[in-house]
Amino acid sequence: MPIISRIKPVDLTATKNVFVSAVRFATSTGGSCPPFGDELKISAQEQIEYMLGEDEDMPMVTADDEVKSVVRMGLSRIFSTFEKQLSSLVLESDLALESAEANILQCVSDLEWMCNILPKMELMKDFVSSWAGISGNVVGILAHKKLESVMWGLKVKLIEVIGKALEAVGYGNVILPAPIRVQLLKSWLPYIREMKPILDSKCTEDASFPHKMDEDLCQSIEGAIISVVLALPSNDQADILAEWMESDQVRYPDLSEAFEVWCYRTKSAKRRLVEGSGRVDNTTVSLE
Repeated sequence: MPIISRIKPVDLTATKNVFVSAVRFATSTGGSCPPFGDELKISAQEQIEYMLGEDEDMPMVTADDEVKSVVRMGLSRIFSTFEKQLSSLVLESDLALESAEANILQCVSDLEWMCNILPKMELMKDFVSSWAGISGNVVGILAHKKLESVMWGLKVKLIEVIGKALEAVGYGNVILPAPIRVQLLKSWLPYIREMKPILDSKCTEDASFPHKMDEDLCQSIEGAIISVVLALPSNDQADILAEWMESDQVRYPDLSEAFEVWCYRTKSAKRRLVEGSGRVDNTTVSLE
């Protein structure tokens, strides 16, 4: 009997309660939990990833509406904290900026972690939609003169998060209306285009400069951007490609492939239109 009791099916209610509790700890933003510090939060995040990857019962748990609601609330809480901390950066004194950067970097790490687990729960759309909604405000704050030459670590980390959002949209894992996809691109494409040569220059000037966009990240983002552009309506593609060609930084991201495909599609569409018009004219003549 003791052996049989050990192999009984897992109680899904118990699994659900553990998962929900772990999510609440993992998405907490009110500071550390004494006496454990940040260890409890990190442990909760690791436990969630393990459960999502290894527990065969998790698909039934993550399909539960209450579980999805708890995860969405946690995501909303992290986004809200991120926006508040980012907005406060322009108000902080220069002496307090280092401490403020450490706090917001933790928040960005939480967002990056959410990008890893949300696809496994089919909730990545919630992340990308929220990210697109705050993108204009985020880019505006990053462009503030006070932050122009500081917080390179934060800026690179944000680019990594942007890359995950663009990948989700570009490769079809998240389906969003065209206006939101256009908004996402128009917010972040100029920022990425501007930051890449600045970071490259700093790495060249100082070999010990730790913040850079490595080759894998660059290729991943470029490929995602091309995929997003090619899936847009033709007129939106034309606007983005025209802006790209008019900019000084056309080497990265290189949208030549997207431009060639757009040209081919446009010529093909025009040819089909002309051929269709010709058939209509011939039909009219024959009827007369």
